[in-house]
Amino acid sequence: MLIIRDVFTAKPGQASKLARLLKKVFGHEPQARVMTDLIGPYNTVVMEMTVKDLSEFERHMEEYRTGKRAPTMDPKVAEEMSNYTEMWQSGRREVFQVLE
Repeated sequence: MLIIRDVFTAKPGQASKLARLLKKVFGHEPQARVMTDLIGPYNTVVMEMTVKDLSEFERHMEEYRTGKRAPTMDPKVAEEMSNYTEMWQSGRREVFQVLE
């Protein structure tokens, strides 16, 4: 099992907006969660997802790249997501293997 974290440093005033947007988009998925900083660098937003293996993650990324979205996603939310890159100034992806 893998934990994938996308860690964003939001632009000033955008962290809560970015977190709400990510929650709207990914909040229905049981293997995903959105977190914000409590103690640490300001304006940090983390999108975390648990997947079985890298092929599952690659499938998620391919669906995202090709514009496939959950059938239950509101088209307005999909439109909002198309502009999410305007809300952050830097980011990184972390991939952790869960030892069982």
